[in-house]
Amino acid sequence: MPALKRPTKARAHANGDAQIHSPENRLAEAVGLAKAIDLDVIDAAIVPIAEPRPSTLLGSGKVEEIKDRVAELEIGLVVVDYNITPVQQRNLEKAWNAKVLDRTGLILEIFGERARTREGVLQVELAHLTYQKGRLVRAWTHLERQRGGGGFLGGPGEAQIELDRRMLQDRIDAIKRDLADVVKTRDLHRKGRRKVPYPIVAIVGYTNAGKSTLFNKITGAGVVAMDQVFATLDPTMREVKLPSARRI
Repeated sequence: MPALKRPTKARAHANGDAQIHSPENRLAEAVGLAKAIDLDVIDAAIVPIAEPRPSTLLGSGKVEEIKDRVAELEIGLVVVDYNITPVQQRNLEKAWNAKVLDRTGLILEIFGERARTREGVLQVELAHLTYQKGRLVRAWTHLERQRGGGGFLGGPGEAQIELDRRMLQDRIDAIKRDLADVVKTRDLHRKGRRKVPYPIVAIVGYTNAGKSTLFNKITGAGVVAMDQVFATLDPTMREVKLPSARRI
């Protein structure tokens, strides 16, 4: 993915969520997500949607308009700031002759690059495989188009898709078993912390709100703090001595 020349096509529409986050803010956030994994954002646009289309999300006119823009700028990847269905993803890729990534897929890519702990890495892989499993048909359709869609290698057939689905499920089951072991270890550590007579205080907030910066200021730690979404994923704990001499 990083080797491709790519833009972000972000979309926002007026609903209850937009009253909190304006289309302009949503677009800026979508661009920030793309840049978080070093994507080259060539173009970005707000695309109002009166009613989502089941097959393509966007209306046919808007699909054609973006198709022309993609061809003009030689775009290899279009990011849609929306959780699109596998069918919508497949149809948009076919219409635009470019790879399409939705909001969930983009965030999973970011998580995959940022996770550091064993539990974090396993959780991200589990989420990514589950996401990928639901898009196997779309993925094979894309591959079929690369082959030309005809002849003996025109398509993999249901047998190959089912084989891949089983392989993904086997890996998903293995990760779940590994995660169960990790959770047991984490629970033991949590029980150990409960024996320490210190209050436990958590810093929570939206991504890129300044949690790591505040944490470093309070504790003197050197946690990575950047003006970037999802810069840190894994939880960190430190002991702090308050001016009152109380420890937390």
